[in-house]
Amino acid sequence: MDTLNRALVVIDYQNDFVIGSMGCADALALEPLIFDKVSEAIDNGEDVYFTRDTHKADEYMESAEGRKYPVMHCIEGTDGCEIFGRLRRLSTECNVITKDTYGSVDLAKRLQALGYAEVELCGVVTNICVIANAILIKTLMPECNVVVNPDLVASGDRELGESALNVMASLGITVLGR
Repeated sequence: MDTLNRALVVIDYQNDFVIGSMGCADALALEPLIFDKVSEAIDNGEDVYFTRDTHKADEYMESAEGRKYPVMHCIEGTDGCEIFGRLRRLSTECNVITKDTYGSVDLAKRLQALGYAEVELCGVVTNICVIANAILIKTLMPECNVVVNPDLVASGDRELGESALNVMASLGITVLGR
């Protein structure tokens, strides 16, 4: 596939989702794998996008998301909001999209406008933000091959993460190995 017609999207690989208030060991284990994937994509001339979940400290707990998930995370201006580890440096060479909820309509519209034939997603949390963005992209780009590699996503709840992968596959998203 023409690498200029392919994009890689790293979903919310931020400190709070890896080692912070919503972190988990499975997310931490992804760092070298996602780092290699992003490095390879950059070397191949592919477009790479990072999403950054970002909330305002004085508004989060009053939001619908905050009432459902009352754990402060990715607060604007804090270290928890920053891209994790070695990927932070790589993200400076990429497109970074700030979002304040699970899925990013802005991301999906940007990808649609550029007409990618394939978009691969990796990152966290499989059963929340990864699935939300995969569905948004597939909805706006029904002919696009939206790909999720189960080895490059993580969830603090493995059972919900696995269920999300199955739902994505049932919606025509390419979940590798299924």
